[in-house]
Amino acid sequence: MRYSDFASVMTNARMNRYLLACGGNTRKAMTLYRKNLQLTQELFTVISCFEVALRNSIDATVSPAFGNYWLRAAAIPGGVFDTPKCRVTKDIINEAVSKLRTYSHYKLVAELGFGFWRFMFAQNQFNATGRILLRVFPSKPTSAPGIQYNNNYIFNQLAQLNDIRNRLAHHEPICFLPGQPIKDTTYARQHYSLILQLFQWMNINESALLYGLDHVQVLCDEIDNL
Repeated sequence: MRYSDFASVMTNARMNRYLLACGGNTRKAMTLYRKNLQLTQELFTVISCFEVALRNSIDATVSPAFGNYWLRAAAIPGGVFDTPKCRVTKDIINEAVSKLRTYSHYKLVAELGFGFWRFMFAQNQFNATGRILLRVFPSKPTSAPGIQYNNNYIFNQLAQLNDIRNRLAHHEPICFLPGQPIKDTTYARQHYSLILQLFQWMNINESALLYGLDHVQVLCDEIDNL
């Protein structure tokens, strides 16, 4: 496809940053655009696998202490999230329950988004669930005077993944320096490394889990060498 035809579909405004990053080379600009899409797909797949692993691990950690239907029970009157400090969490659960045509605990777990599970490590939700959720990451480093690997640390790490997940979902490019038309994969690489690290802290073999799905580093190298 000619660049003029490609840009008429994607719009010149959208393609301008790619064209500038490639020094005006229209062929490279189209290739960069396609490579960015591939990288987005690959990274979103990796994040999606992590999200499923995270929510299932949280569920497996909390269920023995609060029962197999702990999520729904937590949001009913008298439940652990039925407090002013956890009101939003309670409302999200109840809204999710109302959307299910037929209720099951596993459908409810799947209905709740990444942001919900991230907030399970916020202080109020962490306290409400008995301060047991760090068991989700049994191989995380031991806290030291200089750094505390506590629930707040995990919450902030997950916030970074939530941010890039939202960027990917909204088709924002991840192959540039922030706010500049300069080709760079540092942002994607850093978040990819964070996902792998968290998998390792969960005692999950990320290489085996992502076998055949993960070409993030290959695509980053291809973009850097374009």
